[in-house]
Amino acid sequence: MRHDRLTRVGDGSILVRKRFQFAGALVIGALLPWLARGPILPGELFEAASVNTLIGNAIAIVIAFWMRLSIETYPGIRRSYVIFPSALTGHGLTIVYFVLTRFPYDRLALLAGFLLHVFWLYTLYVYAERGVRRRFAVVPFGGIDGLTLIDGVEWKMLSRPRLHDTRGCHAIVADFSEDLPDEWEAFLADAALAGRMVYQVKQLSESLTGRVELEHLSENSFGSLLPARGYFHLKGLIDFLFALLLLPIALPVMAVIAAAIRAESAGPVLFRQKRVGHAGKRITVYKFRTMRPAEVEDERLAAMTSDGDERITRVGRCLRYLRVDELPQIFNILCWQMSWIGPRPEAEVLSVWYTSEIPYYRYRHVVKPGISGWAQVNQGHVAEVGEVHRKLQYDFYYIKYFSPWLDLLILFRTIKTMLTGWGAR
Repeated sequence: MRHDRLTRVGDGSILVRKRFQFAGALVIGALLPWLARGPILPGELFEAASVNTLIGNAIAIVIAFWMRLSIETYPGIRRSYVIFPSALTGHGLTIVYFVLTRFPYDRLALLAGFLLHVFWLYTLYVYAERGVRRRFAVVPFGGIDGLTLIDGVEWKMLSRPRLHDTRGCHAIVADFSEDLPDEWEAFLADAALAGRMVYQVKQLSESLTGRVELEHLSENSFGSLLPARGYFHLKGLIDFLFALLLLPIALPVMAVIAAAIRAESAGPVLFRQKRVGHAGKRITVYKFRTMRPAEVEDERLAAMTSDGDERITRVGRCLRYLRVDELPQIFNILCWQMSWIGPRPEAEVLSVWYTSEIPYYRYRHVVKPGISGWAQVNQGHVAEVGEVHRKLQYDFYYIKYFSPWLDLLILFRTIKTMLTGWGAR
């Protein structure tokens, strides 16, 4: 009964419509703090500080809404993960602008606008959006069998080409590579003319799973997987500047970690390993040592870390849980060898093995490797060929949809991963 109620709310309620949410945010997060001047907050409505704060809160809400729309298109996104970071970014940029320009503004009204904005969105999420499952109408021809295996979605298999049968569905999905009967082609055309969303099965599958299927990679063509070069170079510059700014903060933290490693066990503080980087170039990647030295005859086994690996030290386990064992890779970023976000660089011995076993594996080197990546926040640590095959699907999704919004989403989810320790070994 509860599931049915949530589905009905999600299908027809005005509360889940973007225009209503945006308009409500402007009224509650911008207009209310302004109208409160005088009766509740000190000041007058039309003084410069009041008007500037009204405009600032409105612009912050626009920025936050734009960020949400850009990020929420990616798979596996809970709106609750995006609301606070996007609102914080929008209002934070507004405060920075006021500080730099020295325009008069009201700190209390800005704070009230931020808190009311976040309260409004979380209230809508809890009451109207949490637990709502998307429902898709499926045209029953072609390669649609794999869709029903995707969790978190309701699939309604159509038995006849009638728009009336798609009521309550968010969109329609069909395999356009299939030679559809004339009446079904007419049905899809009518659906598009009626303003209904119609998806191609392969693109919808990628959107819902966050993976690009390797067996169908030729259908994408390599050109469509080539990352945007403009953002590729801009991202490299942003990575370098952010690493430079973070270095003074990171060095004292790294010194404390180094002392803890040295106090617990003998051996070097840093672990150096040859890995494969951008364009297939060999790079030396730095990490804090988290394991005791051990004699392992098989190089591949030595490069892997299993669940409950006995070589991991107590300090090392804590570092892996918090993901700070990767912190020395800030020097790889400063050397333009890595990014903050990107596919994880594999050990050279493992990369050679995976290349021989998995089709298209080398293509993941078309972008710089990163400290965190789309596969890491979705799958966690892997090593076996079967798991790496799935990891590569995530890597190809990252390459295909390479954008600042996807990087921002990975950053948000990385912070969540660091707090929970999910996927660590």
